[in-house]
Amino acid sequence: MPTLKDRYTQVKQRIEEAAVRSGRSPNSVYLIAVTKFAEPEDIRELVELGHRDFGENKVQQLAQRASVIEEWFERMKRHPRVAGEHSTFDPSTPVRWHMIGHLQRNKVRKIADLVRLVHSVDSLRLAEEIQQIANKLDRTIDVLLQVNVSNEESKFGVPIAAAGAIAEQIDTMINVRVRGLMTMAPLCENPEDSRPYFARCKDLYDDLVRDGVGEGHFDLLSMGMSGDYEVAIEEGANLVRVGSAIFGDPVESNPAESNPAESNPVESNQPELESL
Repeated sequence: MPTLKDRYTQVKQRIEEAAVRSGRSPNSVYLIAVTKFAEPEDIRELVELGHRDFGENKVQQLAQRASVIEEWFERMKRHPRVAGEHSTFDPSTPVRWHMIGHLQRNKVRKIADLVRLVHSVDSLRLAEEIQQIANKLDRTIDVLLQVNVSNEESKFGVPIAAAGAIAEQIDTMINVRVRGLMTMAPLCENPEDSRPYFARCKDLYDDLVRDGVGEGHFDLLSMGMSGDYEVAIEEGANLVRVGSAIFGDPVESNPAESNPAESNPVESNQPELESL
């Protein structure tokens, strides 16, 4: 059976190959490791391997995981490892948490000081709530506008026709910085079926860039998950959200023993994710 390190290495390699096929530097694509079904020890191992960008679908789970990892970082700073496979691990480089799932307005406060990027802003009202909380915290929160390219009723996101106007309105906010777009393709067995949806979102992204939205910092396009991230990269994604391909498929629990889980650019213009 492949280990976590094996799966992570393979995903990184496939990302690099897809980036090269799209004519970009492998370093221009960022991997967001989705920890929805990951164990804390799996997250720690990935951090020790050098990974720093992690995404969560649920507010409570993000807050819990961020707290656990921060506590572990503090222990590592006080008692650094002197040997072991990952002895070069640097606990002074913090994890960057991404909110990738649907965010309710009444839960913004819980994650506002934890996240570096909110991928799932799906309404102007949510952006206004983030602005209000960010203003109180005296910080700027970077966000992506989620677009429902497939027009599925089951998916969150703004319609394509409204995306430009909403992005421009968010761009006027003082404490919210719109960095780009996010979308989800319909679930399908063949990754190629996702291509037209990713291509349409990339067209919209390019239109907004040409219109001057974001004044130079509109540079992130979050598309693709475990089943279709290579196609998403080929169509222009520079952020991919990958969970099961790294951490493995979730283990089915016994209903009698536990409660059901909550469900739910070119090389020269590489986005500066480090500055989020």
